[in-house]
Amino acid sequence: MTTKLELALHGGPKTKTTAFATGKRFGVEEARELMEALEQETLFYHFGGKVKKFLEDFNEIYGVKHSVATSSGTAAIHVALGAAGVTVGDEVITSPITDQGTLVGILYQNAIPVFADLDPHTYNMDPASVEACVTPRTKAIVVVHLAGNPCDMDAILDIANRHGLKVIEDCAQSYLTTYKGRLAGTFGDYGAFSTNDFKHISTGDGGIVTVNSGEQADYYRTHGFADKNYHRFGTEVQRELHYVAPNYRMTELQGAVGIAQLKKLRWICDRRRTIGDRISEGLRALPGVQIHRVTEGGECTYWFYMMRLDLSALTCTRERFCEALTAEGIPNRAGYIPQVVYMQPLFQRRQAYVNSHFPFELTDRTYEAGHCPVAEEILETAVQIPIKEFYSDADVEDIVRGVRKVASYYKK
Repeated sequence: MTTKLELALHGGPKTKTTAFATGKRFGVEEARELMEALEQETLFYHFGGKVKKFLEDFNEIYGVKHSVATSSGTAAIHVALGAAGVTVGDEVITSPITDQGTLVGILYQNAIPVFADLDPHTYNMDPASVEACVTPRTKAIVVVHLAGNPCDMDAILDIANRHGLKVIEDCAQSYLTTYKGRLAGTFGDYGAFSTNDFKHISTGDGGIVTVNSGEQADYYRTHGFADKNYHRFGTEVQRELHYVAPNYRMTELQGAVGIAQLKKLRWICDRRRTIGDRISEGLRALPGVQIHRVTEGGECTYWFYMMRLDLSALTCTRERFCEALTAEGIPNRAGYIPQVVYMQPLFQRRQAYVNSHFPFELTDRTYEAGHCPVAEEILETAVQIPIKEFYSDADVEDIVRGVRKVASYYKK
């Protein structure tokens, strides 16, 4: 039988006594590509070759015919929404547990975010809740594949097809994630990826949009100018203006790093999948702990691992559980984001712009606590454990042992 002294928090032996294995994300491969980019004497994507090569390699991996590169993942979402024709007063259904980057593009198009509730174990959008959110004003669904776990795309696409909605996949956290053998980002009309420094691969910042239907994405990342309408005369560029759009172009330096990073992507994702699945296997059926369940028919590439605590089966709070786990040498944090996004001040004040309530004044929708009860409960009970592809097998076993030790100690 365990005793309180066995917890490191109470002076017992620590589970993790060795440092986690580490590795270098960037090396000579990236440096070589960067030098070649500089030697071009241009860092503008249209006249250089690095961004083009980056996209060619990405398209080959994903089996898509066309994609565009952007300055960030947030920009990628905005580009996709603009290309999909989302406009003033349209409603866009999305997840209440996501990064703000998912929402900024919706509001930049002066559309109204509408939040569907989530599955309690995969943390992805519940198709039944998505359908309940559809109104005559609904234009699109932004599907968030959270933490590398795929959504139930069969159900989402069925809803979209029956109601004539555009589907944009937020794949910022889901590189090489699959659903029934097909890659996330290839199901919807558009897929939006991030190459921010905190994603599976990094170009510092940047993004990609897979164009699975339509041809408008180029306009929405180049000031409204289509790539095919760029003509170079000496140092001048002649352009034809088609739409109002922001400047979301990726530079040749980002593209150069991306080329090298893509060569590592398969190994990164395979290793993260192995680590996450091993943690789940090690924690399966552990009283008080609900594992990060992978969507049926899917494979997860774990941008992070997020379990939930069944506090009714434990004698501690989540905060104490996290504190004890930290003392055991296992990095973790309570939850993912502090609260569901609709409880943020922007939505509570219904104010996206300074001195204006537009576009919220176009709708009578309100954003109140309890709107997505499952999502709110997820954030109240979740414990996130970071995953890095460099972790050794011994590191993964230490994570499992640490969680099991704390959960067993606090078991009722």
